[in-house]
Amino acid sequence: MTLSTILLFIPASFALNMAPGPNNLLSMANAKRYGIKAACCAGIGRLVAFVGMITLAATGLATVLYTSEKLFLAIKVVGGLYLLWLAFQLWTADPTGADDESPAGKNLLQLAKQEFLLAAGNPKAILIFTAFLPQFVDPSGSIGLQFLILGALFLMLEWIAISTYAFFGKGLRHWFSRPAMRRLFNRICAGFLGSAGVGLLLARRE
Repeated sequence: MTLSTILLFIPASFALNMAPGPNNLLSMANAKRYGIKAACCAGIGRLVAFVGMITLAATGLATVLYTSEKLFLAIKVVGGLYLLWLAFQLWTADPTGADDESPAGKNLLQLAKQEFLLAAGNPKAILIFTAFLPQFVDPSGSIGLQFLILGALFLMLEWIAISTYAFFGKGLRHWFSRPAMRRLFNRICAGFLGSAGVGLLLARRE
């Protein structure tokens, strides 16, 4: 793997990391409600899911998972329904409750579990690691080492994305301090999550 390959990989990967998907939206919502630290710690759950996917991609098992019709269907149904459940929770959340820097209602483990399930329940994420990462791998070199380097870079960039969306969500607290505005924010987020859930349930393998 050459330096030029890595320099090409970083901006291409960062564009994927920063895309406003369900996980990044969840980080923003968590930061608004529980604070930046809680949202960033919860993001570890997402990184754990991605480590598993990168490992599968490196061993070639992800291709088997993605091409299996039954496994694809199972993953997308569970992931889509979970997105709809999160959307329902946000839509019906009490807007009069004050945001709390220390998440008493949900501990950090529960928030991290949400991030993990949201990432792991998206079969399209598998495609990123089976179709995107291999484009930067030199078959003549050590495949495992190259996946390790690319995977580590991807996770570092993902952590930056988590922090960025968390800071953005924190900044929104001043804009959505009134209950009516909180309800609006919650329902906008719920709408995006619900749309992603429906899209996932309707997704077909390409």
